[in-house]
Amino acid sequence: MSDLQPAVALVRHGETEWSKSGRHTGWTDVPLTEAGRAQARLLGDMLAGWRKARALTSPLQRAMETCRLAGFARTCERVDELREWDYGVYEGRTTAAIREEIPGWSIWTHPVVKGESADEVGKRADRVIERIRAEGQDVVVFAHGHLLRILTARWCGLTATHGRILALDTATLSVLGYERETPVVRMWNAPSRAAE
Repeated sequence: MSDLQPAVALVRHGETEWSKSGRHTGWTDVPLTEAGRAQARLLGDMLAGWRKARALTSPLQRAMETCRLAGFARTCERVDELREWDYGVYEGRTTAAIREEIPGWSIWTHPVVKGESADEVGKRADRVIERIRAEGQDVVVFAHGHLLRILTARWCGLTATHGRILALDTATLSVLGYERETPVVRMWNAPSRAAE
């Protein structure tokens, strides 16, 4: 965390039944599994040094519950721009199932029928980044895999589709910040596991 420029902790929500099975989970409001709730509590331990930071969360219950169980419920603000990608007709389906109909299909490279493009998600991420930079204070963001990957790409000045190179597991902590004036990734995809 920096005294001069904001640092951003990115928290991907804990496990859900859909994330566990690889289903695209956009705006469908699925809850955490029991394992996901345990992961969220462990994330709270990892975030001990961030207790004075501002907290923002997606309005979807899997992110809000992760936020609550991690200990940020009292200070957390819901932000609609932090919703996951709207997957349109691909909602609830796995990549493997979609590829049976569309060989080589990827959310990053193919049109999203009745949903959002990567660039549209990127514009939402840009609004969140603009707000964080304008407020100039450390922030913890509770959200979703694809949204956080795109937000990270945009933080670093890359296109939204560059998010494809940033694998992000459930129940992980990542940190964005600066090296001098350059926006950088400080830490990526740290799992919420007890010390081994």
